[in-house]
Amino acid sequence: MSKTTSTNKNAELPLKDFYTKMLLIRRFEEKAGQLYGMGKIGGFCHLYIGQEAVVVGITSVRTPGDQTITSYRDHGHMLACGMSPKGVMAELTGRRTGYSKGKGGSMHMFSRAENFYGGHGIVGAQVPIGAGLAFANKYKKNQNVSFTYFGDGAANQGQIYETFNMASLWKLPIVFIIENNQYAMGTSLSRASSTTQLYSRGKAFDIPGELVDGMDVLKVFNASKKAAAYCRKGKGPYILEMSTYRYKGHSMSDPAKYRTRAEVQNVKDKNDPIENLQKILLKNGASEEQLKKIDQEIKNTVSQAAQFAIDSEEPDLSELYNGIYAENED
Repeated sequence: MSKTTSTNKNAELPLKDFYTKMLLIRRFEEKAGQLYGMGKIGGFCHLYIGQEAVVVGITSVRTPGDQTITSYRDHGHMLACGMSPKGVMAELTGRRTGYSKGKGGSMHMFSRAENFYGGHGIVGAQVPIGAGLAFANKYKKNQNVSFTYFGDGAANQGQIYETFNMASLWKLPIVFIIENNQYAMGTSLSRASSTTQLYSRGKAFDIPGELVDGMDVLKVFNASKKAAAYCRKGKGPYILEMSTYRYKGHSMSDPAKYRTRAEVQNVKDKNDPIENLQKILLKNGASEEQLKKIDQEIKNTVSQAAQFAIDSEEPDLSELYNGIYAENED
């Protein structure tokens, strides 16, 4: 078990691509929050603001065919995987042009084209499915990896450890990513977990793990690259605990009174993942004007996605009966 160290080989990495993807997630989630407040988005809505470096860094090491599966705080994962902002926003607003034709909402979107397998509303339920994807990869001998995300709260679920056991026993190519944003809904990690070094939870199953600064996309990228290579060599699963922080409440209905405003502001001021990368870009020769242009282009993309969603039609009532039973191919 070890902590990931930083790298100085910044020039070799696609920094602007990282920045663009992280900023797209940030602006998209801000707009989703606005639409929720306007009553355009119903049901549960869990925003990813503050955690952008995690999924962007990890997704950047995916190769064609690698799968991503996560829980309900999933909009950022969809966008990082390459799913259309218009399709995602349309699904959030319950429109027929959404990825699940308006029936899945925030927590239940999928894309076979981008190898994104959800979006799951039951805490921890996606982890065994992620192992199933990894089992398929091993069976097919395709060198692909299943990137399976869950939170610090889900890390205490029993099914996680059943999955750890099977993944280690069969040496499945799966990277378990624990997005530790410090709060399981409204309960801090120290109050919910007897051991807070979540990356060490695989020790009993002989699964290596490491703690990563999830607010630094470069550290995330390098740790993910190492973990994925380990899996592709047939050595079995790997655990990455991403130490990160969410700025908003657990969901849009959560006032987050279990922490102080000062605590949140301190993270924003001192360790914002996008501002951290922005500083590196400026040091490496990017100009303020270039970064402002990227931001404006993203804002336009997000505004267009929101308008597309609002203008799209709601699904017909008959759509309720589609996708329930397998169709007879005779």
